Amino acid sequence: MSQSTQIKICGLSTPETLSAAIGAGATHVGLVHFEPSPRHLSLEDAARLRAMVPGGVKVVLLTVNADVATTGKAIELVKPDVIQFHGNETPEWIKVVREKTKVEAWKALGVKDAQTLANSARFEGAVDRLLFDAPAKGLPGGNGETFRWDVLKGFDHRIPWGLAGGLTPDNVADAIRETGTDMVDASSGLESAPGVKDVDKIAAFCKAAFEA
Repeated sequence: MSQSTQIKICGLSTPETLSAAIGAGATHVGLVHFEPSPRHLSLEDAARLRAMVPGGVKVVLLTVNADVATTGKAIELVKPDVIQFHGNETPEWIKVVREKTKVEAWKALGVKDAQTLANSARFEGAVDRLLFDAPAKGLPGGNGETFRWDVLKGFDHRIPWGLAGGLTPDNVADAIRETGTDMVDASSGLESAPGVKDVDKIAAFCKAAFEA
């Protein structure tokens, strides 16, 4: 059992599922502030859930192409440990937010092919971590689709990274073994319906990831 594996359960929206994620050993819990998403939380609701998270577990607030005012208000109200940028945000913009707020910054990138990985180098010095996800469709993420993990093989990662996109209790062990990632991020693969997390799937996912 590898305790070095970090696990983020994203799109949590109730105290029950938040507790399930923390109880199962998740190192990071994700709250989504993006209205088109079925996992969207108002900043007030996100702040209430954030207050329930014990020290030692990091809270990640996900936003998509949020403007300056929204980003500032979100960080002020929710007080996340990490802000995850999941839209078309530029390295320059993320760097400004990171320097002004002193909050850890992650950027999600949809991986179409090896060129996406090569282009990711432009975020060096601007983000603390990249999340390699499936390409955006109707929503920027949370679509339950994987991408070809083999494009990650042999890539010279210069920025800490994690794997997202279609991860489930059934495929997470293979994903870790195939890519060598030390962080996995799951959302829709742990749901019984869009936006509705399943506590048993959360527990099974964390168990499978740790045992990989």
